[in-house]
Amino acid sequence: MTGVVLTVGGIAMLGIAAVLSVIRIAKGPSTLDRVAGSDVLVAVMITGMAIVAAVTRTGYALPVILVLALLGFATSLATARLVSARDRADPWADVDSSAGRALDDPGPPGHLGEMNAGRPR
Repeated sequence: MTGVVLTVGGIAMLGIAAVLSVIRIAKGPSTLDRVAGSDVLVAVMITGMAIVAAVTRTGYALPVILVLALLGFATSLATARLVSARDRADPWADVDSSAGRALDDPGPPGHLGEMNAGRPR
């Protein structure tokens, strides 16, 4: 009896987490929000399959769980590389223009601009 209550409670909580992550994927204002939502959704799927495997006492779901875990890791890694490459493409994108300097001005000696002086943009 206790096992049934725990199983139903766990599945209910996973359902709520899945709905919230789908909402984050749909509404997320940035790409990173959508990727975080999809990572949570993959984790919910993995956990749900693990609950089913534990309740039925079978191991048929273990290869699927492994593939989903590798897929989640690979998508997180690919997204991190994409964001990193995008940030490297425009290093001055986050510079506050209210400082009174032009974006081409490297700044005072010893500043970040001097360190990047020999690097191509």
